[in-house]
Amino acid sequence: MAFDIDMIKQVYSNVAERVDAARKITGKPLTLAEKILYSHLWDGNPTKAFTRGKDYVDFAPDRIALQDATAQMALLQFMQAGKSKVAVPTTTHCDHLIQAKNGASSDLQTALNTSNEVFNFLESVSNKYGLGFWKPGAGIIHQVVLENYAFPGGMMIGTDSHTVNAGGLGMVAIGVGGADAVDVMAGMAWELKFPKLIGVKLTGKLSGWTAPKDVILKVADILTVKGGTGAIVEYFGPGATSMSCTGKGTICNMGAEIGATTSTFGYDDSMERYLRATDRDDVADAANEVKDYLTGDAEVYANPEQYFDQVIEINLSELSPLLNGPFTPDLSTKAGSDMTAAANKNDWPLKVEWGLIGSCTNSSYEDLSRASSIAQQAIDKGLKTKAEFGINPGSEQVRYTAERDGILGVFEKLDATIFTNACGPCIGQWARYSDPANAPKNSIIHSFNRNFAKRADGNPNTHAFVASPEMVAAVAIAGRLDFNPITDKLINENGEEVMLDEPTGWELPPKGFEVKDDGFIAPEEDGSHVQVAVKEDSERLQLLTPFVPLGDTITGAKLLIKAFGKCTTDHISMAGPWLRFRGHLDNIANNTLIGAVNAFNKKTNFVKNQLTGEYDAVPATQRAYKKAGIKTIVVGDHNYGEGSSREHAAMQPRHLGVAAVLVKSFARIHETNLKKQGMLGLTFANEYDYDLIQEDDTFNFLDLNEFAPDKPLKIEAVHADGTKDLIVANHTYNQSQIDWYNEGSALNLIKKENA
Repeated sequence: MAFDIDMIKQVYSNVAERVDAARKITGKPLTLAEKILYSHLWDGNPTKAFTRGKDYVDFAPDRIALQDATAQMALLQFMQAGKSKVAVPTTTHCDHLIQAKNGASSDLQTALNTSNEVFNFLESVSNKYGLGFWKPGAGIIHQVVLENYAFPGGMMIGTDSHTVNAGGLGMVAIGVGGADAVDVMAGMAWELKFPKLIGVKLTGKLSGWTAPKDVILKVADILTVKGGTGAIVEYFGPGATSMSCTGKGTICNMGAEIGATTSTFGYDDSMERYLRATDRDDVADAANEVKDYLTGDAEVYANPEQYFDQVIEINLSELSPLLNGPFTPDLSTKAGSDMTAAANKNDWPLKVEWGLIGSCTNSSYEDLSRASSIAQQAIDKGLKTKAEFGINPGSEQVRYTAERDGILGVFEKLDATIFTNACGPCIGQWARYSDPANAPKNSIIHSFNRNFAKRADGNPNTHAFVASPEMVAAVAIAGRLDFNPITDKLINENGEEVMLDEPTGWELPPKGFEVKDDGFIAPEEDGSHVQVAVKEDSERLQLLTPFVPLGDTITGAKLLIKAFGKCTTDHISMAGPWLRFRGHLDNIANNTLIGAVNAFNKKTNFVKNQLTGEYDAVPATQRAYKKAGIKTIVVGDHNYGEGSSREHAAMQPRHLGVAAVLVKSFARIHETNLKKQGMLGLTFANEYDYDLIQEDDTFNFLDLNEFAPDKPLKIEAVHADGTKDLIVANHTYNQSQIDWYNEGSALNLIKKENA
């Protein structure tokens, strides 16, 4: 039986009335995304049609998911909100704080030893405030959510950008910052600009070496890392219904890499099969009663150009296996000779040192079974693997079942390391090198979602390529990045030429899923007696102090850094070893913007302190400004803050005294996070004004006292020689968000309203 089945049935009891009302109001058939959005309005039944990409709308999500790295700050904020229990079903998942090194058992025990204080904090807060708790080793948040909580037609938010994975089970699932989650946990509406809609029509059928992963790798190539910003991507067509539910999840998961608000598929037979296989017959039965409301209207899919803002068509029968990378998830290359040419042209190492299978993107039973079929061929055909193998199962249920069925044993015969059911290398939790910064140039291939520089192992010289699990297995066996299993032969131990056959596998385990201990701990019905202790001298946890409003007068602000090129949340607040400080704002602030490239010297973590004229680390320089009572601004390039949903990338600069971030364009989640923390997130009205910013600039905000929706702000940039430039800065703040700014943060406003 499903968790929260009464809530799910309540959603389904409302869907027909609300969707019918939305059709009438809009005067047209509806996409699936629109059906879910209009059936989750905070005010209930729709009363107006919303303008895509313009109207801010209040929604009522059905549930929330938190992962341990972001849950710390989210729950620290919730503790300040004055509530005794979360208002909607919420879960905490411990999957980020487990470092991959020696193997599952050893690594999990090390994590328990080193992060016990944090795990105890999360478990006690969950118990006190009514959150379900998934203990360390239980699995990766998004796989666990797909197996237990996702349901067709639902809406959820989660404090991780890959929350979108649940779109594989027909949800609108959106990654947010912790402050957004706190709003909903506190019983308030969740605000989102009504998204634009991108339709992806899938024709044909996957076969041979192509996989669902290749679909999203192709979409990323078409749309780029910012092409989906502000939009929901909806997949449909015969190619969509022919794919497995977990394959759909893979595609939705990596939609975060194109900046999409989320991605989703309509309810179909594969979803029903998955629900029943994961012991949720009750959800499948309830969904079947309203299934016409859990997919887009037939007229929409017949004439998609009339109903979507953009339409892409991909013939799965013509799709080839792809490898995306290095250093960006949208640079796509066909396997084989195309990769040979690209690698030689760009000096990418062709030798592959590691093949990594797993992560929240590709760690299902189907993924592991198909990859293991390739591994079994290596054994049967006398091949020795040229690269090392690492495997991260998605959940304890997947791991236990895969072990029972001999799948993990196949990998182990090839000396693969089976890591903990956790994120591991995908988020930089990989002890590959003792000195990553000085590690050698090399290539790896993985089935993860992101491949930014230093992302997996901390080594800036690691060229990481993203592929399907079966292609990862094949390339790791061959040891060459340009190996094409469709055409290329390998030499086995007997000197014979052999070829790998097409991968095979199971959509779902033939003998059903099985697990002895899934790792779930339910909260007490009444947690009022539960004590949550945070030691004053803790290095890992720190209770929060409310931010002070920045005010309507900002003058004499100094430039902290002008970031050059790509500046993701990894650059602003690195993961890896810094994850241990995610619950301690002052300690983690010591990594603020240390990965951003200074536009004036092309170095990282080396900026000019205008007070001394000396160059120093970014956090040290910012602390000097803060001590002197001087506000600062950060200037950035396009798609600033892409990547993870981590709100630390907004809270850390705010904590250190940064008042504004002025960029060419923002990634959606990061812009919202800045607003939530009471900062100014601004964009150049003329992006070429970025070039006017000089290293010794001082900034005066000329009309901040007139801060209002749809009214650009004027900023005076005063250069060292006394000359000035007027910068016009656009913003997307509505009046509620301006209220957050005026109060110092959204949380301050929540506390004020609760009081």
